[in-house]
This record gives sequence, structure tokens and C-alpha cells, in this order.
Amino acid sequence: MQNKGLVKLFAILFGLVSVYQLSFTFKANSIEKEAEEMAINKISDTEDDYRAKRSQEEADYLQSIATDTVFNIGVAKFTYNEVKQKAMNLGLDLKGGINVILQVSVKDILKGLANNTSDPVFNKALDDASELQKNSQNTYLQDFFTAFDAIKGDTKLASPDIFYTKELDGEIDGSMSDDEVKNIIETKIDESIVSAFEVLRKRIDEFGVTSPNIQRLGTSGRILVELPGVKDVERAKSLLQSTAQLEFWDAYKGEQFYQFLGQADVVLKDIVEEEAKAVEVESQDQEDAQDSQIDELLGDSQTDSTAVDTNNNPLGKLIKGIGYQGGPIIAKFAIKDKQTVLDYLNMPEVRALLPAEMRYTKFVFGKPEKDSELVDLYALVGNREDVPPLSGAVVTDASNEFSPVGNRPEVAMQMNSKGAKIWEEMTGNAYQQGSQIAIVLDDVVYSAPGVTSGPIAGGRSSISGDFTLNEAIDLANVLRAGKLPASADIIQSEVVGPSLGQEAIDSGTTSFLIALVLVLLWMIFYYGKAGIFADIAMILNILLIFGVLSGLGAVLTLPGIAGIVLTIGMSVDANVLIYERIREELAKGKGQIESIKDGFSNALSSILDANITTGLTALILFVFGTGPIKGFATTLLIGILTSLFTAIFITRLLIDWYANKGGKLDFSTGITKNLFRNINIEFLKKRKLAYIISGAFIALSLGSLFTSGLDQGVDFVGGRTYQVRFAQDVSAEEITNLLSQPDVFSSADAKTFGDANQLKITTKYKVNESGAEVDEEIREKLYTALVPHLEGISYEQFMDLNDENKQVGLLESYKVTPTIADDIKQASIWAILGSLIVVFLYILFRFKKWQYSLGAVVAVFHDVLIVLGVFSLTYRFMPFNMEIDQAFIAAILTVIGYSLNDTVVVFDRIREFFNEHTSWNFNRVVNSSLSSTLSRTLNTSLTTLVVLLAIFIFGGDSIRGFMFALIVGVIVGTYSSLFIATPVMYDTINRLEEKKKKN
Repeated sequence: MQNKGLVKLFAILFGLVSVYQLSFTFKANSIEKEAEEMAINKISDTEDDYRAKRSQEEADYLQSIATDTVFNIGVAKFTYNEVKQKAMNLGLDLKGGINVILQVSVKDILKGLANNTSDPVFNKALDDASELQKNSQNTYLQDFFTAFDAIKGDTKLASPDIFYTKELDGEIDGSMSDDEVKNIIETKIDESIVSAFEVLRKRIDEFGVTSPNIQRLGTSGRILVELPGVKDVERAKSLLQSTAQLEFWDAYKGEQFYQFLGQADVVLKDIVEEEAKAVEVESQDQEDAQDSQIDELLGDSQTDSTAVDTNNNPLGKLIKGIGYQGGPIIAKFAIKDKQTVLDYLNMPEVRALLPAEMRYTKFVFGKPEKDSELVDLYALVGNREDVPPLSGAVVTDASNEFSPVGNRPEVAMQMNSKGAKIWEEMTGNAYQQGSQIAIVLDDVVYSAPGVTSGPIAGGRSSISGDFTLNEAIDLANVLRAGKLPASADIIQSEVVGPSLGQEAIDSGTTSFLIALVLVLLWMIFYYGKAGIFADIAMILNILLIFGVLSGLGAVLTLPGIAGIVLTIGMSVDANVLIYERIREELAKGKGQIESIKDGFSNALSSILDANITTGLTALILFVFGTGPIKGFATTLLIGILTSLFTAIFITRLLIDWYANKGGKLDFSTGITKNLFRNINIEFLKKRKLAYIISGAFIALSLGSLFTSGLDQGVDFVGGRTYQVRFAQDVSAEEITNLLSQPDVFSSADAKTFGDANQLKITTKYKVNESGAEVDEEIREKLYTALVPHLEGISYEQFMDLNDENKQVGLLESYKVTPTIADDIKQASIWAILGSLIVVFLYILFRFKKWQYSLGAVVAVFHDVLIVLGVFSLTYRFMPFNMEIDQAFIAAILTVIGYSLNDTVVVFDRIREFFNEHTSWNFNRVVNSSLSSTLSRTLNTSLTTLVVLLAIFIFGGDSIRGFMFALIVGVIVGTYSSLFIATPVMYDTINRLEEKKKKN
């Protein structure tokens, strides 16, 4: 081998760089462990919200050392921020956390651009577009334009009632055509989505999560957010979805509306057909006392015609308390009655009772106190435009602080000059009138303080309320980052608790070590001393993979670990190809050094072709995949490159060194010396039998696919999935029946997931509805139904995903809406078709005959159909999850790559023999080629199977179905390369030759 010095230098440098990169990971883990232990020692688990406090303590400590030097390697020093930036990132499935895809509401943005118009054509087009989206691959905007064009008649987008508004004046005018307006609206929508992306990015940065990932997905208005390691999942979801509409409104005094409430009930008696269900009271004494208070509030019911009879009047009977004299609170209501009260108060007949100067009054509820079932009703001074005197847009800075009195969390904020001027005027008026200013966030009054010391100048003030520390921190973060231009709904989410993440790390590490040991021992068993050199190269290969992953800032996931372990199995292939070629040269009587040289040279073409085809499928997987699947593709791609380097150069370097100093290498042991030698099997004679066997399997697979179908996961059909662990073993069938009751989900499916005390529960209940309220409703229904099997744990304990040692309750949740499920399905189909097309073209380029490409693609179709058939036939009784999801598609693509790897090696030998033995007929060339590569084929397949079985047995429940697909694929792929790909290629070439002879 030439340039040995350069290879040695590069290998040493590459190895040192990998060790250097990985050192940051070890150091970061050490520092974070210290921070965790410090927080545990400082905050006892007897304190309220101790996990949130510990999490905040950890974050504060790490923030305090962010710019401190924590790592000194002699030639350089690094701060904690620099160490963390260079450390390897763990993915969601290993660290716990949340992965969501947010859909920014383009519908809301369009409404805003049209100034919330009531134009019937515009609003019908919006509704029609929402319907089209359910089965469309277009963006919402494209479907809106389609829907508008279908019903517009003479209406134009540039109409003053639609987009020719004051806000868009100067950009749109009434003379513009619809096509011109569409271009402008497209730009405006894109700007709004970019704005939403930036707002979310700033919020995430402020949230303090390590290694966050945020990406905009195409032009659809979708944004991917991954927050591995986040402790408080619900807090994170709230932060991501909050529109943060901060507003400041003047508030009326509550007593100004006492008479109005009485008059309202008189009107409501006549217009409400059925009274709201009465709220049960604890005792008659309490009811009498409450009635007395309300009578006092509303006047003597015997003499005042506007008085409220609390037993018979729709509104009066819902009142649970009153506000203080001179304060902004009108009355207190039960939280569950909020919407009913607002519906009553906003009826046109009721609003008509308001005095003329109060006709635009806004009725808004406050923020409920912790553990309270009551909420306060406020009346705000509204206006025709429904625009607040001051909005949160004027806030330039915000921070969480503690109030001087009571040491309670609050938010301090600073306004710009324009806001400061308006704020001074508002506070001045409130001071003179003895009234309050309501601070409203997302239509909820957080506080309504009075002004006791005159106008507030300078624009600096505080928002106080019943905040927890985290709420104050999040509100300050949101105010600094700004508000979202439209609502953002979570259309896909995956939530993994840290306990499940730790289990994944343990199982992943175990499977990795077992697979590695088995492969190392096998190579020594089969190739003797030469196997030791291959093992050294393989260990270096693993070091390089981890080093490159760390250096690139890639995220290591459980499928990523599977990719690394699979790479170990497949990297053996390169060494096997080389060693088998060397054995062939030795068998010809050549000397050791010459055999080594020729063996490496002859194997190079096969190695490159095999790895390029596998790399092409991995590349397509990387392009189309998301999250953990992209992680799998990343490690596979890196592994292919490092495997090529270590097999071709490092193994050669070690073998040359040993041979040149006089060492003897047989590339076999006493047991394996004559194994697979002098084989001459007539493979082509067996092709018709193989066609019959394969045809039968394919027919059986297709029959099952058409009749039984596949167990499609929520990735492809939409729905919500929850992984729940119980204290005792449970029956999946019993839980399915329980959750399928009409008062629960009506339809649900529970499957044993791993051990008998763990279930994967899937439901499509309210699958088309998004929002935190719907998610919470479904979780509460789930908990209520499962309570008899949970041995007394509370809802909070069931839901708690912060506990790293959690053994019972919810461990993971996953949600996919039907719209994005349809997109995932389409992307998966294109990924498979794309890989087949790319590989067809590559093989055509390398072998110059389309028959080779046809044989390879037919074999791949054969393998995919049989894998699908096996899943269709067995998913009902297999003791592990066999859902068809994105991970399964990754497995299919990997099977395609593996099958092609095998096939290309055989084709490469056929091409070599065809050029070498020009006197042989084609039949003999093919049979000899298949026989000569049989040792390599079986050796590589068995090694890969051993690796896959190790992951399957020890790698954890979440990837067991994924591994089973690969195991089936490797077996079928090995068979098809021998009995399908090559015979199909042979038959098509023969038929073409026969036609030529006839012509």
C-alpha cells in the first residue's frame, strides 16, 4: 500500500480528534451530574413543587457557571457554554422530553389580514379550505385560493371588504387582479410564519433547554420543535402554543353592574328555553348565607323589579360570591360555568340593557387561584374597534422578580417611549377616578391593580397576580420574545418521560456491548489472527463514529444506537470481502504478500458498490425522515464512511505491518479453513423452484395484505397513543373493552408493550381536535377509566413525567392529527419509490445493462412484499408491537439497502468472471460467481443477524418491531440475491439474446 505514512498520520489525527470531541461529552455529563446532586441536597423532596424547584436550581447553577472556565486540557481552556456546545446531544428517546410539530394557523393570519371581515364569500372560502385540507397535500393558503376561486363570482380579493384594508393600503389597491393580490398575500403569510418561527426560537432560548432543535418544515406553516431533557412537559407545551396577547384595559367598578345583572335575568327568563343545571351546594345554611349576600348585592327581591331570584333566574343562580366595594370584580362564578355566563352576557338582548356609554363593555374572567373552583368576572372599558388602549407590543424588556411585600413572584416590564406615554395617561386617569387597570393575557385578567401614588412615568411597572415562580419566568420570557402572529396548534407530539429515557439508554448500551462482543469473537473464530486486526479496525471505527457524531453536533437517538450497532454488523462485510478474496488468492498458490495485495485490490470494487447502494438508501432516509429516523440515517451514513476508511486502510495497514515483519496469516482457523471451499452449486437449475416458492409467498402476502391489512400506527392514520405502566400485570383485552365504553373513548385499542404490566393504548377520540383543553380532557378520561388498575396513585402522579424513577403511570404519549398522518404516509411512499429509482439508475450506470437493474429492483420488490406480508400475517399474535410507522419505513429502506448490498456483490463477481473467463458460457459464469461469493454472503448475513438478534432481545420494547423487520429483511434479502435477482437478470438477458438470434 502506498502512502502508508500519510494513512498512519491521518488515522492518528482522526482518532485524537474523536477522543477530543468525546471528552466534552464526558465533562458536560460530569458537570450536570454535580448540578443535579447539588439541587437534590439543597431542596428536600418534602417541599411543594420540589421537582420544579430542583430543575430551576440546576438551571440557575449551570447559568451561573456559563462563562466560567470548567475544562482545561493544557493547550486550551473552555467555559461551560463551550463544553456544552461541543458535547454529544442525546435525543428525546434517550433523555426524555418533548418533540412537537406546530401548525401556525394560516387561517387566523388570513382573517387578520382581512381585518376579521364578515364578508360571506371570504368566510365560506376559509371553511371550504379547512375541509379541503383533510385530504389535501397542498398548503392551507393554496386550498384557500382554490376554494375562493370556486365561489367568488364577482367578488375580488382586492375588495375593500377583504384585503384592500387600511393595514394593507399601499401594498394592495382596488384595481389589482386576484393573481396580483395572491402574490402579495403569499409574501405576507410567509413573513408571518417566519415571525412565528423567530418568536418560538427566542422563547426556547429563554426556556433554558439544552440542545433544542427548531426547524421550519417547508412552506406549510409547520414548525418542528425538539426539546430533549425538558423536565416540565406541560409547561413547555403551554409556552410553545401561547399567543401571548398582552393587553392593558381600563376596568369598571363591579358595583356599576349590579342593577344590570338583575335586569339581565329578567330578560333571560323569557329567552332561555331551558335553565342551566343548578350547582349543588354543600348545605342549606351556606346557601341561605350566600343568597343573603347576593340579595344585598342585587337589592331587595321583594321591592326591586330588577332583583334576581337566585333559585329561578338563569344568571343569578350561578353567582357564587361578590367582589369588594370599589373593586373591579363584579361577581364570582364556578369555573365550569364560565362559558355559560359569557354566552348570557353577550346575547344581543342582554347587551341592549347596558347604558349607551357602556355598550362596548368587555366581560372577561380572571385567572383562577390555585386549587380554587371559582373565578372572578371583570367588566373592561371597551370600544367599537375592540382595541385595547395599550398592547404588549410596547414592552421592550421583562424579567421575573419578587414583590417587596410578601416576596411573591411578579413580572417587571419596561415599555418604549410611545407605550410609556400612554401608560402614564392611563395610570393618571385611574388614580383620579379611583379605578383599576386590568392586565389581560390571552383574554384572561391576570391582575387589576389600582393606582395609589399618581401617574406612573417612565414606562416601568410590574404585573402581579397569583403567579408560581415558573409562571412568572415563562410570562417574562414570552413578553421578551414577543407574541405569535397567530395561534399555533400541536398537530403531532411525542412526550417521553425521563424514566423511559434511562431505560432506553440501559437497553441500548446492553445491546450495543453484546453485539460488539459477539462480532469481535466471531471474526477471531473465523479468520484467526487476521480477525484480531479486523476487530482493532472495528473498534477504531466505533470511536470515529461517536467522534464524528459529537463533532457534527448530531443527536444520538435509540434508532441511532441501532444504526451504529447495525453498522458494526455491516462493516464486517468489507473485511469479509477482503479476507475472502485474499483466501482465494492464497488458494491459487500465490505468496502471502502478493495475495494480500491482490485481495485488497480485487475486493475494492465490490466494497465500493455495496456501500454506495446502501448509502444511497440511507441518504433518502435522511432526506425524508424526521426525528429519531433521521438520527438512524445519520449514524448509518457516518458508519458507512468510517467503515470504508477503517476496512480499506487501517486493516490493510495492520496486516501489511504483520506480514512485512515475517508473521504468517492464514485468514482462517482449523475449523474454518476448508469451509465453503470448492463449492460448485448449480443455482440456475433451481431458479424455477425458487420462482414457485417466492410466488407462493408473495401470493400469500398479497392475500393477507388485501384481507387483513397491516396494523397501521398513528403515524399513518392519526390518533393519540399512550404508554402506561401498571403496578400489576393487566389484560390488554380487558383494558380495550374498558376504554371502548361510550362514556370513555367509544373506540380504543390496548396492546401489551413489552412486559405484561405495560400497555400501549391508542384512540382516535377527538382526533380532529387540537388544543391543550382537548389533550387534558382525554388524559383525564384515560386516568379515570384506569384508576381501578393504578393502585391509588393520584392524577398528578399518573401524569408526572418529571420523575426519573417513575415505575407506574404514564411514561410516554404520542399524537398525530389525520392531516399530518396523510403527509407522513405520502412521504414514506415517495421515500421507498425514490430509493428504488436512484438504485436502479446507479446499477444501470455501474453495470451498463438494464437487466442488472431490473434483477435488483425485482428482488427488492420481492423482499419488501414478503416483509409486509409477514407483518400482516403475524401482527395479531406476536408478543411485541408490530405497528406500521415511520420506524418501520426506515426498516424497509434499510432492508432495500441490505438486499442491494448483497445483490451488487454478486453482480460485481459476475462481471469480473465474465471478463476473465471469456470462453465460459453465461450459465457457468453465473453459477460460478454465486458459488464463489457464497462464503461472503453467508458470513456477512450470519454476522448481521447475530447483531440484529442482540438488539432485538436486549434493545428494548420500542425498537423490537423495527428489529424484527430488519431480521426478516436480512433473511429474505440473502435468499433473493441468490435466487431472485441473479436469475431474473439471467433470464432477461437470455431472452433478449434469443430474440436477437431469431431476428
